[in-house]
Amino acid sequence: MRNLLRFIIRYNFFFLFLLLETLAILLTVSNQYYHQTFFLNSANRISSGIYQTYNRIGSYFQLRTIHDHLLEENVKLISQRKENYIITDQDVFIAEDTLFQRRFSYMHASVINNSVNRRNNYLTLNKGRMHGIKPDMGVITATGVVGIVKQVSERFSVVMSLLHSDMMVSTKISHNNHIGSLIWEGRDYRKTHMMYIPPHVELMTGDTIVTSGFSTIFPENIFIGTINNWEIRRGENYYTAIIDLALDFNNLTHVYVVKNLLKEEQENLEEFALPDI
Repeated sequence: MRNLLRFIIRYNFFFLFLLLETLAILLTVSNQYYHQTFFLNSANRISSGIYQTYNRIGSYFQLRTIHDHLLEENVKLISQRKENYIITDQDVFIAEDTLFQRRFSYMHASVINNSVNRRNNYLTLNKGRMHGIKPDMGVITATGVVGIVKQVSERFSVVMSLLHSDMMVSTKISHNNHIGSLIWEGRDYRKTHMMYIPPHVELMTGDTIVTSGFSTIFPENIFIGTINNWEIRRGENYYTAIIDLALDFNNLTHVYVVKNLLKEEQENLEEFALPDI
């Protein structure tokens, strides 16, 4: 206590100055409308700034939860597409109707490794066997085909990218349903080629290319890209079209793994009925 008194006595002029300065400010604010307004506005600005900063911090920590929720909602929306069901009645389509049997289901996953500059490119996903992922499942995004699952561990899976020399996807031209095979020739990760288009097919720049559905891996009508140009190469009697990919493989963060619920039944039937193919 004695030390406190000594401190106050020693700096009495400083404390007297603070007291007088405070009284002067209070008298000014209480008797001048302009100054009252100024101080109130200043206080409001400071408090609103504090609240905004607090809200930004809170929103930042909620982004992960919101993001995961949006991914789950996207899975639900994709699952309700007509192509995911076997239609037994062509007159009506209702996703919940018992006339339809679900063929494809989806699971979202994050890309934790990816390459685009090799001849044979792969991706690694953060989900594996314990999440229900198996080899030969398709992988897509909202804007295109990504690849096919090749190897699976308990918690991870490796996907053969569409940008791979061994990758071939059955595709079709959306407006006329003519089919061809999508092959990447190892040059530009933004472009690929649609092969084996019959020469009588009329092609136009900008024609939409989608999956044909002629496989047990990808549903029908998954968007792939658009036709940029085409040619009949030397020694061939069919068109090869250059396709501008809708999907940017250099900016992949999240994907959807496709599970064909009727894959085994279809493959067993085809193996039994077509043993020589």
